[in-house]
Amino acid sequence: MSRVLIAGCGYVGTALGERLAADSHSVWGLRRRPLSLPQGVLPVSADLAVPSSLEGLPSDLDVVFYLASAAGREDALYRAAYVDGLRNLLEALGKQGQRPSRVFFVSSTAVYAQQRGEWVDESSPTQPTHFTGARLLEGERMLLEGPFPGVVVRFGGIYGPRRTRLFDSVRAGRAEYASGRARFTNRIHRDDCAGALRHLMNVESPDPIYLGVDCEPTDERSVLEWLAGALGAQPPRKVPAREGNARATGGNKRCRNERLLGSGYAFRYPTYREGYRAVIAEMT
Repeated sequence: MSRVLIAGCGYVGTALGERLAADSHSVWGLRRRPLSLPQGVLPVSADLAVPSSLEGLPSDLDVVFYLASAAGREDALYRAAYVDGLRNLLEALGKQGQRPSRVFFVSSTAVYAQQRGEWVDESSPTQPTHFTGARLLEGERMLLEGPFPGVVVRFGGIYGPRRTRLFDSVRAGRAEYASGRARFTNRIHRDDCAGALRHLMNVESPDPIYLGVDCEPTDERSVLEWLAGALGAQPPRKVPAREGNARATGGNKRCRNERLLGSGYAFRYPTYREGYRAVIAEMT
């Protein structure tokens, strides 16, 4: 069994920690305030932005997961979470003489700047035009060029239990999509995020980068219309592209998950339909 640290043990990290503890691994969850961790996940109170707080990490770690998230959508906050925090943790591990066999960094499909619905995979160009993708890409490179074997997982939009903003918008009749070219979205259920990370931890020779998205990239209109039908709500409104919400001006690409599937991972929720049905069932 392995000794595992989950740095940034939040929405996905707690689900991962619960699964790894059930597998009889020794698991620690690092947070600034390590409250409400799942049974079997031991607390580590530390701040990734404060190097001195990382001096007491558990010893002899075999695997480290870095799942920190930014405290807001500002460049400085993204740098703190995805660059400075990662650097601080890697340096702390090195100073303590630790030699984990693998360090995972959870990144995002925001590193891609494609805008015309192109298909992308792990080898596609990453030329982000916004600081969100740029900082994530900076963290990726730091890990992959660093002292420990690294694996990057680029997740799409994460949904799941207790994340009901989209449902609330559809139910209230506020959902809308922009006219013009279809805008594709890439999603993954929280449980598949945890499941994929758990799976990759046990792959003998993983690739350096994986796309963590489900099996069906879908245009935003189709998702909203399906949700409206499932919830018995009014269909979403079509608005001119210039008046669409901020998401309509973001990236527009279709992400392939063949590398993850080829590694042997089987999705619990292969499309948004199965995943959203599960969320709706939990809400009722």
